[in-house]
Amino acid sequence: MGYWCVCFIIYLYLRTENDLQLNFVFMDNDYIVSARKYRPASFDNVVGQSALTDTLKNSIRNGHLAHAYLFCGPRGVGKTTCARIFAKTINCMNPGADGEACGECESCRAFAEQRSLNIHELDAASNNGIEEMKLLIEQTHIPPQVGKYKVFIIDEVHMLSAAAFNAFLKTLEEPPHYVIFILATTEKHKLLPTILSRCQIYDFNRMGVNDIVNHLMGVAEKEGITAEPAALNVIAEKADGGMRDALSIFDQVAAFCNGNITYEQTIRNLNVLDCEYYFNLVDYFLGGDIPKVMTTFNDILNRGFEASHFVGGLNSHLRNLMMSRDAQTLPLIEASDAVRKKYSEQAQRCKPQFLYAAIRKCTDCDINYKMSQNRRLLVEITLIEIAQLAADDVPSSGRSPKSRILKPIFERLDVEKVAHDTKPAVKARVNDTDVAVRQVAAAKNDRPSDPSATILRPRMQGMSITEMQMAGMKGNGGDGGNGGDANGGKPMELGNAPIDQMALETAWREFAQILAKDDVAMAARMGALKPQRVDELAFEVVADNPIVMASIEKMLLQAIPYIRKKLDNGQLKIAARLRERKEAPVILSRSQQFAKMQEINPAFRKLVKELNLELI
Repeated sequence: MGYWCVCFIIYLYLRTENDLQLNFVFMDNDYIVSARKYRPASFDNVVGQSALTDTLKNSIRNGHLAHAYLFCGPRGVGKTTCARIFAKTINCMNPGADGEACGECESCRAFAEQRSLNIHELDAASNNGIEEMKLLIEQTHIPPQVGKYKVFIIDEVHMLSAAAFNAFLKTLEEPPHYVIFILATTEKHKLLPTILSRCQIYDFNRMGVNDIVNHLMGVAEKEGITAEPAALNVIAEKADGGMRDALSIFDQVAAFCNGNITYEQTIRNLNVLDCEYYFNLVDYFLGGDIPKVMTTFNDILNRGFEASHFVGGLNSHLRNLMMSRDAQTLPLIEASDAVRKKYSEQAQRCKPQFLYAAIRKCTDCDINYKMSQNRRLLVEITLIEIAQLAADDVPSSGRSPKSRILKPIFERLDVEKVAHDTKPAVKARVNDTDVAVRQVAAAKNDRPSDPSATILRPRMQGMSITEMQMAGMKGNGGDGGNGGDANGGKPMELGNAPIDQMALETAWREFAQILAKDDVAMAARMGALKPQRVDELAFEVVADNPIVMASIEKMLLQAIPYIRKKLDNGQLKIAARLRERKEAPVILSRSQQFAKMQEINPAFRKLVKELNLELI
């Protein structure tokens, strides 16, 4: 007897312990996330979709109900919520004058307690086969027991298979009078046109930042949570227009901040880059302070932020600055009033040309980021170029920015300044094939000791290789005539050395190699053409068409001085002419080429005769 008493006492003890553990489990499960707890129960509580909810209420109040609706839009904007409210309202036995459900009748209470037999929800993502669709069609034949309508809500309808869509078409077009279909999807473009034509389509919009912030303020007040407006603004921007995402992020941040949501803790928890970094960077851009730009970017990377996210954020910041320059476009910025004011103040210091070009460079960096082998260097070069834009202050539309060379960054070298009153003048005189190119530097009774200084120094930055080579030739006596001085002084004396065909062709090829660095097409033409002797001092180049002839004539303006100097003959003349029809090259057959070779080369003719060779 005592043994059984001890067993009974142990049983009661264990039963009590289990009940206590179950109670603790149930207490833990009492928590409901804000996205479910504060889900709207009436049209008036739906945030950011006032035009759409007003249309639905008017159709209910007037009794103009369609048999099929399509709710489409981004995630978390209220599609399924509005479908449930609509289903509850049309079955309400005592609807209000404003088109809202009473919430007290049997149908409304059944809906609130989730036991209504008039509302059926189908998740098409997991029930997308033809068998599930046949089962749904069979359920449409059963009329409602309470209320007027039987509502079928099909969520993510675009996930249905082609066979399920085809089986659903006839019922969707002509359902029983008491059946209403509400289809919801985030990807309307995936639906068949035959489905779209059978439905009334309602497009849900993304929610604005201000609407989300106001709703979060109400939720925080009801939950007894203190929250800074700047922190809620960050949450709203992170949600990207979705209220469900905003409430989920709000719960996460509230747990992290322990009921006191601040801006600093919010950006820390969400790993969001503080907008102050972007404001400081733009100030550094405008001041040309590239070392500060580099150290700020390094600090951002050290905090664990991805460079691609940084570039996207900088591009958005520049876009906001562009919108802040005009009071009409200022409302396009989704930010708090304090941040908008800061944008407006900084935008007044930025010129439009700078913003356009900077946005273009950030966009190009974003496009090339994934393909780059050294991504950090790509971003750093982009930041340097943006910092130099403000210093250059060159007007540009942003579509075809002027090409620039990166300037010295950390050390500024003293570059010799040319007096502003030094004005090079270029004179050209063409007489037959003679070319006279003289550059005169008129400085107040001062002439530079080095003739090339006047030519090279003012234009060295941004000159092509060919221009530098040509400038060097002219400075050394290549005036296009008899080797005149670049300063307009006494021409350099060139001799009258005899002109050898091989030496001329060598000088011709050397000039073509110089052109190949910048003008590959012209260098190729020079390689295909050779000057032919006309008399002792005159040569000609024969072109096949007028376009080639015009380009060669232009090239000769630079080539003749170079070749004259190489051959030490100031009387050399080279002209271009168009090939005549009778001069067109004759295309020989293989046998004709074989015979021609024997005719030209006696040794080859003797070899063919002795060896009795023949062409196969």
